[in-house]
Amino acid sequence: MENSSTVSSIILSAYFGMQDFKYMYFSIFFILYIGIVAENVILIVVIYTEKTLHQPMYFLVCNLAANGLYGSTALLPAVLRNLAWSSSEISLASCQTQIYFIHTYAIVEFTIIGVMSYDRYVAICHPLRYHTLMSLTKVYKLVVFSWLCPLVAFQMFYILPLQLKYCMKNIDKLYCINYSLVKLSCTNPSVVNIVGLICVVLYTFPQLVMIMYSYAHILRICASSSKESKLKALRTCIPHLFAIINYCVGYFFEILQSRFDTNHIPYRAQVFMSLYFLIFPPILNPAIYGLSIKAIRVKLFKRFDNKNRILSVKDPRLFI
Repeated sequence: MENSSTVSSIILSAYFGMQDFKYMYFSIFFILYIGIVAENVILIVVIYTEKTLHQPMYFLVCNLAANGLYGSTALLPAVLRNLAWSSSEISLASCQTQIYFIHTYAIVEFTIIGVMSYDRYVAICHPLRYHTLMSLTKVYKLVVFSWLCPLVAFQMFYILPLQLKYCMKNIDKLYCINYSLVKLSCTNPSVVNIVGLICVVLYTFPQLVMIMYSYAHILRICASSSKESKLKALRTCIPHLFAIINYCVGYFFEILQSRFDTNHIPYRAQVFMSLYFLIFPPILNPAIYGLSIKAIRVKLFKRFDNKNRILSVKDPRLFI
């Protein structure tokens, strides 16, 4: 589709304040990216290779890890490249592509978290019917929906900003997001902004309803249960509750920062919080799920223990 913009590139001005310490920032982001890739790949491999973990909850955790790789890869390699080359400029086409990847990551993440809340609701409120209500076939369909719906739905909105003509080229961030790009338009972007606000509601409201509905019923069941059952339910829900809080803090701050005046917040804090939902969920979720869910933790430690034993065995040929 032809774009009638008068600019061909976008300047991400947040990089200007990082040049004096660019090697330090490069090292931090590089370590974070390697950590994200290593943690999520290990979690995916363990769940995929261990047949005892081929259950709905672990399958959802695996997809959460895959989406973490998807989102962080949409951001961090570009950040590392710009820091290494001392560049703050990105082509308009690359900016628009980054917008698509980052926004779809955000929607997929929240959708999977919503499906996981339903999984916890069924496990606690209907334990005897769990394998019927959450059969692998049904879970596969829910996961396909969690990925396919955001990827297709956002693409329908994504076409609108491509029609705009851009005259300004400065975005005060380390990456491109849709609202910041739309504000650079020469023409009146009111229609795009209104449609975008409607999309934000449509992409977040159903998931919020699912989460609140699930935990309202979980709390109701826990209120009439024994202390032992309450503790068991709490252990079951803690990783998911952490995932919700960890994601929502950064995601909703980014929405507020984009739509409202946040000049009263220190600039460095704004930059940090704008990166939060793209970095901290992918790096913390695997650690939380890997360590707090006993089945995953046991398989993970067993796998590394077996590797250590193999490495510690001396080659008999050394004694020949």
